[in-house]
Amino acid sequence: MSAIPVTIVGASGHMGRMLIAAVLADAATTLVGATERPGHDWIGRDLGEAMGGAALGVTVEDDLLEPAARSRAILDFTSPAATRLHGTIAAQARCVHVIGTTGLDEADLAHLSAVARHAVVVRAGNMSLGVNLLTVLTRKVAQALDADWDIEIVEMHHNRKVDAPSGTALMLGEAAAAGRGAPLAQLREPVRDGITGPRARGGIGFAALRGGDVVGEHEVIFAAGGERIALKHIATDRTVFARGAVKAAIWGQDQAPGEYDMLDVLGLG
Repeated sequence: MSAIPVTIVGASGHMGRMLIAAVLADAATTLVGATERPGHDWIGRDLGEAMGGAALGVTVEDDLLEPAARSRAILDFTSPAATRLHGTIAAQARCVHVIGTTGLDEADLAHLSAVARHAVVVRAGNMSLGVNLLTVLTRKVAQALDADWDIEIVEMHHNRKVDAPSGTALMLGEAAAAGRGAPLAQLREPVRDGITGPRARGGIGFAALRGGDVVGEHEVIFAAGGERIALKHIATDRTVFARGAVKAAIWGQDQAPGEYDMLDVLGLG
């Protein structure tokens, strides 16, 4: 089987660089395209040289149309607005669209659901094996415990992260809500500030911490009278997310058009 041609969007970012390294390191994939926003100083340059290394034979472009046409997968850890556009192009090119973008709203998700009728979309708030195992455990524990157990999800990331709670925290919240048989929107506790009154029974709360260069820490706390259960995952290296994205791109080649997540990729769904 020939290597899967892959394009990476947002190539200059922290995750973009990690994705480049992961694609180059995997014999099942080959890097054929890289994009950046119009006006970026990498545009028109060899990707490897722009990164300060040896030439890779891949020119950085400011339009996804052409690289998508020569690709079978697009890896996308960018912004919600950019991801919507990338989703349309990926569907037109019948590329597997692997999405690690966070901060997507209901309109963004509806758009991605529409384009998934024509192409494989793999979207996850977190692509690591450990976090996805934590998601499964969170759902099972929430299912086993009644509403007398309060659920709090605490996450911490670096001081440059712009959205809160993190996509991973929301993913864990959705898993906890599923365990309780209700949508997260129904159980989610409002942000606490000032005189908030007592906590709602059975609710799911979130706390977002930001500081330093923290890659990602997530803890799900189940608290009842006299006891607590805590499930925690700590990521110390972003390469775990990049490797997961590459795994999703490979897995998606054999799937029918539709929406998938990392639980599907890992066989945990």
